[in-house]
Amino acid sequence: MKAKGKVFKYGDNVDTDVIIPARYLNTSDPKELALHCMEDIDKDFVKNVKEGDIIVAGRNFGCGSSREHAPISIKASGISCVIASTFARIFYRNAINIGLPILECEAAVEGIEAGDEVEVDFDTGIIRNVTKGSTFKAQAFPEFMKKIMAADGLVNYLKSKATDDL
Repeated sequence: MKAKGKVFKYGDNVDTDVIIPARYLNTSDPKELALHCMEDIDKDFVKNVKEGDIIVAGRNFGCGSSREHAPISIKASGISCVIASTFARIFYRNAINIGLPILECEAAVEGIEAGDEVEVDFDTGIIRNVTKGSTFKAQAFPEFMKKIMAADGLVNYLKSKATDDL
């Protein structure tokens, strides 16, 4: 699995209320949530994000409430991957559960700027800043996580396993 896109960069402690403001939690429709993704921290995000783009952020990305709406809105907006120094634990799990690839890599966060073109190889953990010609190494996904991502989330993965067992 690979991703390639333009970077949207944010700082530390981007919480779930900034990722998807609470005033939009009356729906769980991914397309509707995507329309409001990041609007309280970056009002132009929705207008500028394109399929495949990448979010890079500092420490503790996804802190705050435990709702899955935050990673759902990011994924539905077209973001192919989030790279951060660290993730809040529940956000990390929710992202994996819905099939949103996320990688922790402090060096990449320090070496990538907003607007840079970045390629990510999830099988190797290699993050390449195409714009600057630099490369970083994050931990590659374990096999079971690759299968969850390939199935577009945990529920789909479990459904496929259930039909395999029949």
